[in-house]
Amino acid sequence: MSITSSHISSEPVQLEILLREHSVFPTAQRMAIARVLLVRHQHVTADQLHTRLKDKGFLVSKATVYNTLGLFVAHGLLKEIFIDPSCVYYDSNISHHHHFYNVDSGELTDISEDLLPRFHNTQTPDGTELQDIDIVIRVKNRSA
Repeated sequence: MSITSSHISSEPVQLEILLREHSVFPTAQRMAIARVLLVRHQHVTADQLHTRLKDKGFLVSKATVYNTLGLFVAHGLLKEIFIDPSCVYYDSNISHHHHFYNVDSGELTDISEDLLPRFHNTQTPDGTELQDIDIVIRVKNRSA
């Protein structure tokens, strides 16, 4: 049975199957992180996730959160969205999509339109080919 994070419930058995299918050993801390992060599509920073875990009563160190996020990214359970060198969001929706980033609120939201076809004929530097495109469009609130 193959399970994707977009179809996962918070049931521990399904979360464990998901982790194992991605070659991630399901420790108690990883299961807690998966329970908070992988049950629905969302964008979070490591600090936001750490706070959510504490609020739900899971005792997980910040170092474990960072290490687990890196592991989940490396094994295809999450995508990293780089806003700037000091701000990385983790996206539980691993399908190809782009984002709006509100510089006033810090909110990251999905763009439903597929922008990729607009770039398929883009000339890449000699000796290279297009691998992937991640677009983050920065927006700000209108002045009142």
